[in-house]
Amino acid sequence: MSEYVRLEQTGPLAVVTLANPDRRNAQTPAMWRELAGIGRSLPGDVRAVVLRGEGASFSAGLDRRLFPGGGGVPGEAALADLAEQDEAGLDAAISGFQEAFTWWRRPDLVSIAAVQGHAVGAGFQLALACDLRVCADDVQFSMLETSLGLVPDLAGTKPLVDLVGYSRALEICVTGRRVGAEEAAALGIATSVVPRAALDDAALELAQALTQAPRDAVVETKALLLGAAARSYDEQRAAEREAQGRRLRDLLGKGE
Repeated sequence: MSEYVRLEQTGPLAVVTLANPDRRNAQTPAMWRELAGIGRSLPGDVRAVVLRGEGASFSAGLDRRLFPGGGGVPGEAALADLAEQDEAGLDAAISGFQEAFTWWRRPDLVSIAAVQGHAVGAGFQLALACDLRVCADDVQFSMLETSLGLVPDLAGTKPLVDLVGYSRALEICVTGRRVGAEEAAALGIATSVVPRAALDDAALELAQALTQAPRDAVVETKALLLGAAARSYDEQRAAEREAQGRRLRDLLGKGE
């Protein structure tokens, strides 16, 4: 891993750490490439992943050096450079960035973001990329992209709408206001809220609890729940029957 992203594994549990606290874990394309690479290379025996950020903040969002007048980040294209690309090139670039945010919900593992301090823009979207969010009581979520003349484009709009509904998601994004711990819990953004000092332990305890049930049953259950919103009631009942059939055959040694 790079000096700003660490991966540690203990048995079925992996911990991914954003490790640039001096810049409040501001994100760059290099960090996104690292995170996408972790998703591609994660060992098959990992069942739960905790994503955390070192220091006072989970992540302050996109590194402001990439904005016009910010001075730039060595080796990285600034926003102005991206804007010069043709439509296909820009689409491919953003699609590549999104890879860092899309693997956290795949059915074969459960992901937990341990979020403290500021989770702004890309930081908010990275927290939303995970299945669950354990939050410190000092957390401040905000989606600032629209306030800066942009849109949230790192796969965060769908999970936000799923969690809080269209109207509240629109209000949060367009105003760019801060959502604190109490409101985040009430809206369903925060799975739980704990004192800042207890954050890492709480996230690890939850991750360990999530690895206790048989892996294949967790995979099937997660897949059912992930697809539920796109299915009708009867389609979901059919999906449940199919999944249960697979589980019963596997448990009784009748599977393929």
